[in-house]
Amino acid sequence: MQFAVLMGFVLAASSPLLNRWFGERTSLLLALFPALLAGWLFSQAPLVLSDGPQLLEWSWVPSLGISLSFLLDGLSLLFGLLITVIGTCVLVYAGGYLKGHQDIARFHLALVAFMVSMLGLVLADGLLTLFIFWELTSITSYLLIGFNHTDIEARKSARQGLFVTVAGGLALMAGLVLLGIASGSWSLSEILQSDDDLRQHALYAPMLVCLLLGAFTKSAQFPFHFWLPNAMAAPTPVSAYLHSATMVKAGIYLLARLQPELGGTAMWVTILSVVGATTMLTGAFLAIHHTNIKKLLAYSTIMALGTLTHAAGDGLRIRHDRFCHLSARPLHV
Repeated sequence: MQFAVLMGFVLAASSPLLNRWFGERTSLLLALFPALLAGWLFSQAPLVLSDGPQLLEWSWVPSLGISLSFLLDGLSLLFGLLITVIGTCVLVYAGGYLKGHQDIARFHLALVAFMVSMLGLVLADGLLTLFIFWELTSITSYLLIGFNHTDIEARKSARQGLFVTVAGGLALMAGLVLLGIASGSWSLSEILQSDDDLRQHALYAPMLVCLLLGAFTKSAQFPFHFWLPNAMAAPTPVSAYLHSATMVKAGIYLLARLQPELGGTAMWVTILSVVGATTMLTGAFLAIHHTNIKKLLAYSTIMALGTLTHAAGDGLRIRHDRFCHLSARPLHV
């Protein structure tokens, strides 16, 4: 899987050449990539459900002990299928939507790069790896939102989305560093497997605030919700993929991933419940006042994201044995 994700960036860089060779059929050709990844993830579902989470390790620099590790469990499998299945549909749709567009090769490059960045984010086991893919999604989404670069509104919206999500990414980086220091490990699987109670650590409060800021900015939670409706200046395939299905779910994924180790405290429940409920009501109220279909989609998405955040804070309980703790033997790839 690590090789497939890295090859996805090569495929993205090759998209201008593929467009020259295959023309209008390039979108269908590129759609085969996420379709094959979705098939592989489906094939791993019985193994994950029966044997528990799997750690996929790929030695990167063996002499220095550096490896690229992916954690495949119920949570990452769910998000991985969301990214690949919808990505396949969006690529097929984009081929018709942007048929004959002079910059479709640039669109393919940015969209495929975003897709593999998002996939790397939800599969990453290392905290540093997660942060790198997190920032890559911000950069590639900037390119996609500002795809119509001759439109001043598109450029303005792209800059706004970039500033908000990258600022949140810096807060996330601080939170991940504090998490690594507090836990003594830079591996999510080891942190989730550890018996240490991070809720009692002296760094818990600043660590949680930084991590939540990263999640809230990415998932357009109040008061950072304003960037998402403006990002609808992007072409419709981008809005459908990034701003309704995948990128805005990154923050929700982070909350669900960390909830077993950091959730359940009064601070966690209060912040997520208040922010989630406020976002949910704000999105619902603003959606009522819009007739533009893309704005309506944006605010209804904000409402749904607020609902998920509220659930993560107050009602969501993730089964440790199935989704979070590493109980199966690692798979070395």
